[in-house]
Amino acid sequence: MISQVYLKISGKVQGVFFRAHTQKAAQKLGLRGWVRNTEDDCVEITAQGEKSALEEFIEWCRKGPDSANVEDIKTAWQNQTVEFQDFSILY
Repeated sequence: MISQVYLKISGKVQGVFFRAHTQKAAQKLGLRGWVRNTEDDCVEITAQGEKSALEEFIEWCRKGPDSANVEDIKTAWQNQTVEFQDFSILY
């Protein structure tokens, strides 16, 4: 069964290639969805996939790439409203 989660990550997460690393981590886990920067210097993510893969992805997001400093991560499990075909970076 496919699950969906929304994440909002704050800290030093912009200007450190967080989105590119997130895309690679998601693709490695077979997830679909998107990642983008927000105007309040956070990163937000919507990801779909198997719940166990999403849980592993959330754990990766708690740290992020080596150049990042994640201070907080807000997690909201959601009902799937659309099916994404891949995992992309939105601008």
